[in-house]
Amino acid sequence: MNKLYYGDCLTIMNDWPDSCVDLIYLDPPFNSNRQYNAIYKDETGRPLPDQVEAFCDMWELDEERERAIRAMPLLMREAGIDDSIAEFWRLWMRALRDTQPRLLAYLSYMAERLIIMRRILKPAGSLYLHCDPTASHYIKTLLDAIFGHQNFRNEIIWQRTGAHGGARRWGPIHDTLLFYSRSDRYTWNRTYQAHDQGYVDRFYRYSDEYGAYQVVSLTGAGTRQGDSGRPWRSVDPTDVGRHWAVPGRGLPARFKRPEGYDRMTVQERLDVLDDAGLIYWPARGSTPRFKRYLEVSPGNPIQDMIWDIRPVSGNEDLGYDTQKPRALLERIIAASSNEGDVVLDPFCGCATTIEAAHALNRNWIGIDIAIHAIKRVARVRLDQRLGLIEGQHYEIEGVPRTVEGAQDLWERDKYHFQKWAVEQVEGFVTTRKTSDGGIDGRVYFALPDDPDLQSMVVEVKGGRGVNIRDLRALKGVLDYDDALMAGLIVMNPLGQTQQRNFSRFMGEAGAMDILGVQYPRMQILTVGQILEGHRFRTPTVAGRHEPQPRIPGLPA
Repeated sequence: MNKLYYGDCLTIMNDWPDSCVDLIYLDPPFNSNRQYNAIYKDETGRPLPDQVEAFCDMWELDEERERAIRAMPLLMREAGIDDSIAEFWRLWMRALRDTQPRLLAYLSYMAERLIIMRRILKPAGSLYLHCDPTASHYIKTLLDAIFGHQNFRNEIIWQRTGAHGGARRWGPIHDTLLFYSRSDRYTWNRTYQAHDQGYVDRFYRYSDEYGAYQVVSLTGAGTRQGDSGRPWRSVDPTDVGRHWAVPGRGLPARFKRPEGYDRMTVQERLDVLDDAGLIYWPARGSTPRFKRYLEVSPGNPIQDMIWDIRPVSGNEDLGYDTQKPRALLERIIAASSNEGDVVLDPFCGCATTIEAAHALNRNWIGIDIAIHAIKRVARVRLDQRLGLIEGQHYEIEGVPRTVEGAQDLWERDKYHFQKWAVEQVEGFVTTRKTSDGGIDGRVYFALPDDPDLQSMVVEVKGGRGVNIRDLRALKGVLDYDDALMAGLIVMNPLGQTQQRNFSRFMGEAGAMDILGVQYPRMQILTVGQILEGHRFRTPTVAGRHEPQPRIPGLPA
């Protein structure tokens, strides 16, 4: 069954068996400091402040990245990559650490994941990595190391726009796709792109009641002794050192081969073609030619420069800055996979790859690290656009549905548990922290007549040792932050005494009166309550109150 995974593709793919995927397309975020805010605007109705992490491709050499960098040579050796490549990586990383640390962080992030992608690709599988020109040369070096230079197939240029006003450089109007195979026995289907109008006007200059056509030779080089070398209609091809070459393909659909056509002599077949109006006779008596109609041309075989696919627009546009057109993904999937194959997009975002794979009868797997992306993909792409039903046509994996599942996520990946908890209450993970570093996310809401969104700071505690000191620390954040409210998420239910003490402390923080509705400034939720559908009580985005489930332990 098709799968949509919530989580880090590194963790998810690491559990998969070898050789289980036929095609991988990835369009990973790059170190360009752009904010991918479209999903959140869709959820809230307004753009969010810039402290939101979601789809923020910011790369830092933190402790986690440094550990990954140190471990990279060992990972490469374990993956069967030559020791000389691992040594090159070590030297390269040393050079980049002092000169381009953010690039180093990005490359190490990608290397960890690409090593696994190579492992899960089938021997006939392929990978397409979509990147912009500022990173493509670094990524290509990395891919050469992991997949082997001998498995590099193409650098593909996609002209994504017609013009760009570069101030002091050539206008940047293209993206780069790097195409690698797992081995030299890779799936390849001859795929065509439509002729552009300039080509049609230049080469299909003739037309009749059946449409546009070009005239091509009826003869081949060299003389022959059989039928193909004998005269037809007083024209002898031997006179010019050639022979008749009767077309076997490229015949229009209206042409019906008469019975015994394949057993006819060359001259008899030429008569049949002439009677069908497929022979062009020049006015001055030179050698007749064959009419090749535009309708029979499949187009040009795809080239490594894509100029005929424009950026997304109209109903296809979901508002993502980096959204790619479905036609581009369909061309890739058609060329490098077959019906029934498994197509993986480990950074699926708005899931164009999924829609393209579904349209071409491929199985698909999508992974994304933001729950908001997963929810939007399920709602907009799969439900509304494709009519797919969860549990019947696809499954969503990685989203805890029980307290035990949440506990398991906490034990496996504490940071991802925090992300899940924040996003589950319609919050957004933050990167900016206050002086105590205690903010894991924010829930945004609007107030009447206020053009700016306001927020509730959220802290997540997955362990068992939650006490009143945690509440005091959160109150300190609330006192010094510009947020109007604060929320605490804990894994386990509070005991009676603890709940009473927590409620008293939170009650002292007071409440906000919005349109006659009281909203406690400090609130707490357990994971169990979240899974039951409870949420923090905040004003709605529109500034109007909508009843929400009563949260036990909170002031009414």
